[in-house]
Amino acid sequence: MPDASPDVTPARLALEDGSVFNGRAFGACDAARTRTGEVVFCTAMTGYQEALTDPSYAGQILTMTATQVGNYGICAADDESARAHVAGFVVRELSRIRSNQRSRTDLSTWLAEQGVLGIEGVDTRALVRRIRRTGAMRGVITCDPTLTDGDLVEQAVASPAMIGRDLARVVSPVEPYDWSGGLGAWAGDAAAEPDGPPLRVLALDCGAKRNIYRHLAQRGCEVHGVGHLASPDEIRALDPDGLLVSNGPGDPAAIERTIETLRAIAGEIPTFGICLGHQLLALALGARSYKLKFGHRGANQPVRNLVTGRVEITSQNHGFCVDADSLAAIDCEITHVHLNDGTLAGFRHRSRPIFSVQYHPEASPGPHDSTYLFDDFVALMRARRATPTPA
Repeated sequence: MPDASPDVTPARLALEDGSVFNGRAFGACDAARTRTGEVVFCTAMTGYQEALTDPSYAGQILTMTATQVGNYGICAADDESARAHVAGFVVRELSRIRSNQRSRTDLSTWLAEQGVLGIEGVDTRALVRRIRRTGAMRGVITCDPTLTDGDLVEQAVASPAMIGRDLARVVSPVEPYDWSGGLGAWAGDAAAEPDGPPLRVLALDCGAKRNIYRHLAQRGCEVHGVGHLASPDEIRALDPDGLLVSNGPGDPAAIERTIETLRAIAGEIPTFGICLGHQLLALALGARSYKLKFGHRGANQPVRNLVTGRVEITSQNHGFCVDADSLAAIDCEITHVHLNDGTLAGFRHRSRPIFSVQYHPEASPGPHDSTYLFDDFVALMRARRATPTPA
């Protein structure tokens, strides 16, 4: 299904180190379109739509390492949230052909609808090598011809750094909501039959991906989402069987109010953290976090489960990490380790029903290596429900 070739509009990507990459604009390429963000890269070969709609990419200019992007178009059912969250999108080549019966439109048209500027024709190998060598950098993406390269570099240098930046407040919902709908017919397994009344999961939404909720619903859970600023009393009043602390963007240490909330309720109900949620739980318990040089973003990240000895191929999207050494003093144990660099990928509390992972078990790159984590969460909730409440 070929799409009409867009008019060629020059675009540029400038980094804070002074380097400038020239290319062609696509998506929302009006002349005044200029955006700043942290420039990062994702090594996944597919899944560009899921990445673009992942709230964890808020405040970032996303570079795909795959050489051609857009060849299967856009399908509404694949959105991980209601909109695209990236500040900009960088690819080597934008496909002019989309071949997918599920596709409703092409990538460039959809990005224009979403207000996101893309740039193609960039030497993404050179860009990624620069990021790997120097670290993730602030950048500017534009198709404004009136700005000089020097102007763009100055804007990049003046833009906010990711350290200390609370971006959960940008993507977290204002109003509570209920989620319905499991994985659908393509899941391979029928939805679980509830053993008694459905389990009630309260999702502390820091920028949650929809597929997390689909996995819980597939296992017979009712999911109720609230904003990340929900108070301990508000959480207790809802009386959930379990608490999910979701993924999201930004520096976990900057989300102080959520950390305080998790500290206040830690261990009262079974709690499962994913990605940013993993970091927030660790900080609430007393551990430390730090920024990685260029982060882990892709669908081919190997993780060893230290409990079972198995290696899982995982999907990851994070620029911060929990200091593994800081877990020892807070009665927690390491359960998962990233095999590429030895960083912490998961932990659990020794005496409280709390566990978390740094990766995305719902994303299925393995494809099902890590979905047992949802089963573990359900088992924790069922065990709590079966335990009589002390008088």
